[in-house]
Amino acid sequence: MIRLRLDLAYDGTAFSGWARQPDLRTVQGVVEGALTQALRLPEPVSITCAGRTDAGVHARGQVAHADVDMEARALDLESLTRSLRGLVPDDVWVRQVSVAPVGFDARFSALSRSYSYRICDMPTAWEPLRRHDTLRHPRPLDVAAMNEAAQPLLGEHDFAALCRPRAGASTVRRLLDLACARDGHGTAVMTVRADAFCHSMVRALVGVLVPVGEGRRPRTWPAEVLARRERDPSVTVMPPHPLTLDQVAYPDDSEMGARQAVTRAFRGE
Repeated sequence: MIRLRLDLAYDGTAFSGWARQPDLRTVQGVVEGALTQALRLPEPVSITCAGRTDAGVHARGQVAHADVDMEARALDLESLTRSLRGLVPDDVWVRQVSVAPVGFDARFSALSRSYSYRICDMPTAWEPLRRHDTLRHPRPLDVAAMNEAAQPLLGEHDFAALCRPRAGASTVRRLLDLACARDGHGTAVMTVRADAFCHSMVRALVGVLVPVGEGRRPRTWPAEVLARRERDPSVTVMPPHPLTLDQVAYPDDSEMGARQAVTRAFRGE
C-alpha cells in the first residue's frame, strides 16, 4: 500500500458538500470515482480530506490522501494527474498528485487551515459574476469595529458557543487569524485561520462579527458569546456559498507523524 496526496480545488455550488452521501453529488464521491477509474482498481478507493466542506462551500487548496494497493515505482504521477483532470467534472480541478511522505495524514498532520469569506455590502461594488462566492449584504459594515471585536477571540479557547459539537470530540481550537479587509473592489473579505475548525465554526465566527459591523451589537459581544461556552441561538450561522478553503499548512516531512499523534491526542479522536 502507498499513500497518495491529492491537492484539489473545486467550485462547491453544485455539490452537496465534501462527504460522500448516497444518491447525492459530493466532491468526495466524484474524486473517489475518478481515482478508482484512473488507477483501474477492482475496488472503490477511499479518500480522506484535510477539512470537510459543507454544501456550497468552495476550495482553492483542499488536500486529501488515498491509500492504494500498488507499488510506488509503478506509478507515473504526471500521467495519473492528467488522467484525473480528464475524468473529474469541470467544477473540480486536480492541481497535483504526489506520493505522501511517511506519517502524512491529510487531516491529522495539518498545522492549520485558512478560509476566506466574501461579503459585498456596497451596492455599487456588487458583481453578479461573483454571486456564487460572495454574499450580497443589505447593510454597510464597519470593518474596523469587526476587527476590534475579533481580537479577544484569537488564541486557544473552547469554541462550543460557535460550533456544532460532536459527541466525544473536543471543541477547543486555536484561532490564529481573524480579520476583515476590503479588496480592490470594496468587498469585505474575512480571513480566518486556525489549527482546526469545528462544524460550522467559520460561518458562526463571521456571524458573530457581522452584527458588530452593522452597529447592532457592541464590540464586546463576540467575546461575551464565546465565554458562555454553549451554543447561542442569537448567533447567525452565515450562508455557505461565500466561504472558500484557501490553504492547508503542514510541517516538514520529517514531522508529519509526530504532528498526527499530537492532533489525534488533543482532539480526543
